[in-house]
Amino acid sequence: MRVLVTGAAGFIGAALARRLCARGDEVLGIDSLNDYYQVSLKEDRVRNVEQAGEGRFHFRQADFADATALNETLGDEAFDAIVHLGAQAGVRYSLENPRAYVASNLMGHVNLLEIARHRGGLPMVYASSSSVYGGNDKLPFAVEDRVDHPVSLYAATKRADELISETYAHLYRIPLTGLRFFTAYGPWGRPDMAMWLFTDAILDGRPIKVFNNGEMWRDFTFIDDIVNGVVACIDNPPKDDDAPKAGGSVKPHALYNIGNNRSEKLTRVIELIEQACEREAEIEMLPMQPGDVEKTYADVDAIRDDLGYAPSVSIDEGVPRFVEWFRDYHAR
Repeated sequence: MRVLVTGAAGFIGAALARRLCARGDEVLGIDSLNDYYQVSLKEDRVRNVEQAGEGRFHFRQADFADATALNETLGDEAFDAIVHLGAQAGVRYSLENPRAYVASNLMGHVNLLEIARHRGGLPMVYASSSSVYGGNDKLPFAVEDRVDHPVSLYAATKRADELISETYAHLYRIPLTGLRFFTAYGPWGRPDMAMWLFTDAILDGRPIKVFNNGEMWRDFTFIDDIVNGVVACIDNPPKDDDAPKAGGSVKPHALYNIGNNRSEKLTRVIELIEQACEREAEIEMLPMQPGDVEKTYADVDAIRDDLGYAPSVSIDEGVPRFVEWFRDYHAR
């Protein structure tokens, strides 16, 4: 199988590309390499996948939000499936630069759907987000829950992607699978996320900022478990059989949560980082930030029942593995 992976220089995209190459697939990876966070990390991820891929990974720099550039980049390239992971990430940055989210997360998503459509209805797996649940207070979050009240523009664009995908599945019968990721972390992670920010600050002796005065819970999901779920969805596109799918569609469109099925208090994660760093954190307690939510917790029954998904890495194992990688990457 040859798979087109967008966001291939990103955290999840690079990890997925490496896994697919390891099992013998070929990967065509594209990424704009934008400067939302340091481009050097993205370039290092690409090099890491190229070295591990043994010629099965091919990378092209391209902005998938630009339809003309995307079509020119893909040209006559052949592939059997699409995994669209690229996006403008970050809840807080969406308050500062909303247009970047509209361009990347809406136009970019439509551009990939058009690629799938005009290449014979290729199956596509795409990244949604746990942020679509907004301020829902029913826990755990299940794919059947209503998601009509996003609290950030990032969340709104991801919910819009799900609705647009439902339309394409209806009109063009494209097999589509949307994945609501819950707080991915692990080696090669993102520097704008808490795990990286806390580890970096603790090792440097700087205070860490903890919002909502520490009353925060997250379903932290190790990158290996995230990738296991994505691969299962690549291998099992939804059928066009009028039967109800996860998320409620009767079109070939399924929605799944990919999480660890546990909600961990942020202060417990900080304790694990402190232990792995062998240093205590200096903590600055702050109020809740706009666009943030207090708790996330994934109900993974749908993807477990349909595809056998079973997360296996606890934070007690995953946090030390991240810190070990972080210290090695920065030679600390």
